[in-house]
Amino acid sequence: MTKVKICCIQSIAEAQIAIDNDAYAIGLVSKMPSGPGVISEEKIREIANWAPNDIKTVLLTSLQNADELVKQIDYCNPNIVQFVDYQDAETYETLQMIFPNLEIMQVVHIVDEDSVLFAKDVSHYVDYLLLDSGNPNLGTKELGGTGRTHNWEISKMIVDYIEVPVFLAGGLNSDNVSEAITKVNPSGVDLCSGLRLDGRLDETKVKQFIKNVNR
Repeated sequence: MTKVKICCIQSIAEAQIAIDNDAYAIGLVSKMPSGPGVISEEKIREIANWAPNDIKTVLLTSLQNADELVKQIDYCNPNIVQFVDYQDAETYETLQMIFPNLEIMQVVHIVDEDSVLFAKDVSHYVDYLLLDSGNPNLGTKELGGTGRTHNWEISKMIVDYIEVPVFLAGGLNSDNVSEAITKVNPSGVDLCSGLRLDGRLDETKVKQFIKNVNR
C-alpha cells in the first residue's frame, strides 16, 4: 500500500488526526526561507517526544551546516530528518555516524531532467527521496510547500531508476492523488495544504485523501 506522510503538523491534536487515520509519517517544519507550516523547534520536540512508536516523525530542515544540523536533530529528536536543500556527502556520513538510528530523506526538486541525475547521485546516501515542486535556484529559495504539481513523467523516471523508496509531493489532493499514484507509482505520497481548511488540518479531508490513496 502507498504510504501517506502528512506534513505541516502544527500540534499534538493534528498529529493525533494523522495517527487515527493510519498515516505513515508526520512532517514537522522548522525555519524555512519560504513556504507554510513552520513551527518552533520547541514545538517540534514536544510533538516528536509525544508521538507513539507506530508513526514516523520527520524533521524538515533547510540547514546545510553539519554542526548546526547535529544540534537541531539532537534537540528535536525525530525518527527521520528531511533535507529540503542540497547537502555535502560528508554531512550525510557525519549524521549517520552520530545518529545511527536516524533515517535520512532528501528532497529532490523537480525542475528539469537534470533532477534525475541529482536523484541518482544522492540516492546512495539516503534512506528515502521525496520529489517536490520547489526550486532551490531562485533568489528566495522555494524548498517546498508550493501547492503546485510538477512533471510527473520526470518523477516516474526517478522511481524507475533508483532503489530507495520515493515519496511524491507537490500539489497533491484528493482529486489528483489516484492519478498521481497510477502515473508515478511512488512508495508514498506527501502533502500539506491539500488537507487544510482555514489553516487547520481537516479530518474529513484526511479521510477522503487516504481513502483515495488506498483505492
